Amino acid sequence: MQQLIDFHINELDNMKKYPKKLYYKGNIDLLKRKKVSIVGSRKPNSYSKAYTYTLAQKLSSRGFCIVSGGAIGVDAIAHSAAGVENTILVSPCGLNHKYPSINKKLINQIEEKGLLVSSYEPEFKATAYSFVQRNEIVVALGDILIVTYADINSGSLRSVEFALKMKKEVYVLPHRINESIGTNLLLKENKVKAIYDIDEFLGLFNSFKKEDEFLQFCKNHPSLEEAIFLFGNRVFEYELNGFIFIKEGKIYLN
Repeated sequence: MQQLIDFHINELDNMKKYPKKLYYKGNIDLLKRKKVSIVGSRKPNSYSKAYTYTLAQKLSSRGFCIVSGGAIGVDAIAHSAAGVENTILVSPCGLNHKYPSINKKLINQIEEKGLLVSSYEPEFKATAYSFVQRNEIVVALGDILIVTYADINSGSLRSVEFALKMKKEVYVLPHRINESIGTNLLLKENKVKAIYDIDEFLGLFNSFKKEDEFLQFCKNHPSLEEAIFLFGNRVFEYELNGFIFIKEGKIYLN
C-alpha cells in the first residue's frame, strides 16, 4: 500500500522546485542512508553492463543505498546488483503502474524489500516531462552521480546537467572512441571524472564512513545493549555490511 512521505527530505532541496507530494511503497528508512545515484543507457554495451553491476554491488556492500530510475538497461542492472533490499527506484509514473512492464518482477521485489518513490498520483501515466522530473529526483537523492553509458542528447546527459547544477561530483566509465559518445565528450570537456580503477574509486568514500554518527559512537567500544538502545537495527545493518564486529557483548570497528 502506498503512502505519502510526511517528512522533509533535505537532499531534494537541491532541486529547482521541491516536489509538492511524494508517494512511496516499501522501506522508507532507506531515504536516511548514504546514497549513490547510478544511471545510463537503456542499451548499454557488455562492458558497461559488467561495470555497472560491479560498482553497484561494491557500493552496496559498503553500506550505500543505490538510487536509479527503474528503466531497462543500466538502471535495472544497478537496482539488481545493489540487492532489492538496498535500492531506491524513482518512478516516472504513479505507483499503481509497474513501468516499464518488462521490469515488473524487479519492481515488485523492490516494492516488497526496497523502496519505490514517485512524485505523481497513483494512477498517473508517464509522460515526457515526468521522465525529466524523475531524473532530477534520482540525481538529487544521491551524494554523487555515476553514469556508466550515455549517448548524445540522452536522458542520462540531462541527469548530468542536473548534477552539475546541484554541484555534485559526476563519475563516468572511460569508453572507446565512438562508444558512449556523451560521456566521452563530458570527459573531454573536463566536466566529469573517470573511474579508471574500481578499488581506488571506492576508496574515495572512506570520508563518508568516518563522518557517520554511529561509527563515531562505536570507537569507544560500547556494549551491544547500549548500541541497540540508541541506534536500533542500524547495529545489525552495519555488522552485515562489515563496518563493525561484535565480540563478547561489545562493538568494535573493522
